[in-house]
Amino acid sequence: MFSPEGPTLRELAVQALSSVERGYDLLAPTFDHTPFRTPAPVLAAVGSVLERIGPFDDGLDLCCGTGAGLDVLARVCRRTATGVDFSAGMLDVARRQPPEPTGCRVSWVRADARALPFTPAFDLVVSFGALGHFLPAELPALADGVHTVLRPGGVFALPVLAPPHPGSAAFWMLLGFDAAMRVRNAVWRPPFVMYYRAIRFGALLRELRRAGFRVELYALPEFGRRADGSPRARLIAARRLP
Repeated sequence: MFSPEGPTLRELAVQALSSVERGYDLLAPTFDHTPFRTPAPVLAAVGSVLERIGPFDDGLDLCCGTGAGLDVLARVCRRTATGVDFSAGMLDVARRQPPEPTGCRVSWVRADARALPFTPAFDLVVSFGALGHFLPAELPALADGVHTVLRPGGVFALPVLAPPHPGSAAFWMLLGFDAAMRVRNAVWRPPFVMYYRAIRFGALLRELRRAGFRVELYALPEFGRRADGSPRARLIAARRLP
């Protein structure tokens, strides 16, 4: 799962026993050599959909990490692309590897996604793989916060994978991971919030609609379909109502 340039088991253990912020500060130098970085095919598939439903002027990458999503924003936004993350270490890495020049001005801001320090200044907010760091009780604040920073008609876009079939190896692996994290957080402080199955698809859609979004779903055909014919991956495109 990890390349030789990635973190050692000891480094991963130290990270797992830290807070989320401190853990990502520690992991930042080797993060791009782990499976946690958003894969290039996901970025390309999301970018293709966004190019169709745009245009966009100003974009925000929520929980940008080392900046993988900023490559997408720089491609689909005509004016600015901003990355926001609360890990100083991840932002330092992102600044050292900015997107290829496209005419879009790129910047980075250190802030908590649950308390975004922006006015309605964006036409597009994207988030790649960050939902696991939010508890279900935090969903309303997250949806309201994104709604606040989007201009009317702006889009909140995030890719989601279909849950694995119950009984499959992937199902038990994710279930086991979440169980281990719950035990860890019950006996160790500070907590490290990272769950794969805590926030359910239906609950996310309900919160987005409650916050004032019209939700559209786009299949990402690059990832195929499940046995029942449903897409393995979708892009949620929640458009802020006027």
